[in-house]
Amino acid sequence: MKLKVLIIEDEIYAQEHLIRQLQLVEPNITILDKLESVNSAVTWLKKNTADLIFMDIQLSDGISFSIFEEVKVTAPIIFTTAYDAYAIQAFKVNSIDYLLKPIDEDDLRHALEKFKTLSQSNLLLNIASLKAALVQPTNQYQERFVVHRGEKILSITIDQIAYFEGEDRYVYLVKKDGSRFIIDYILSDLIQILSPNIFYRLNRSFITSFDAIKGMTNLSKSRVKVELTPTPKREVIVSSENNQDFKKWLNS
Repeated sequence: MKLKVLIIEDEIYAQEHLIRQLQLVEPNITILDKLESVNSAVTWLKKNTADLIFMDIQLSDGISFSIFEEVKVTAPIIFTTAYDAYAIQAFKVNSIDYLLKPIDEDDLRHALEKFKTLSQSNLLLNIASLKAALVQPTNQYQERFVVHRGEKILSITIDQIAYFEGEDRYVYLVKKDGSRFIIDYILSDLIQILSPNIFYRLNRSFITSFDAIKGMTNLSKSRVKVELTPTPKREVIVSSENNQDFKKWLNS
């Protein structure tokens, strides 16, 4: 009997990575759908069900816990996140498993084995406890990133980073000296682990440090063009929707 799985994840790269890992660990599996937002998940779950759900905590339109306020979810859930602080706080009080991104094959295998052995009562979520733990303030922000260059392993500190750029299906860490490194993160999770005093997500493709901004120009319809250093190959535009929030960040 095939295991029917729903994936709720707003980054295409993370979706594809999880699917590849699932197919390696559990060949007898069917991916029912891949959803990217709270709204799409609520619509799907009102009409459908799954044997197991993999759910990112931070989705394109909000925290995934909002789903449970709109629809009753009976399927067991394995949460995925790149933010250790979320996992440590939110899942100590619950028996359901979680996976830290980038998802490791052995961790995924262990989570699936746990799912198969737990009784249905042990798979039920205490959503109130999870939500309360999630919103607890934390100051645990990432201070350095491990990257690879050939056979070499490097550790890059936050003060060396100019910005992060999402391009095609990869995310690059760009240093102030112009060097670029592919990292195993996605932008929506990166912004959760970076200090908001230092970094801001300008649009779908860029998270910048304050130090990397060398100039700004007002465009039509309240959009702002941001000049970064090192200079990226494409224009960086802050949309009118984010314009006011961006200016508040600059002034904080």
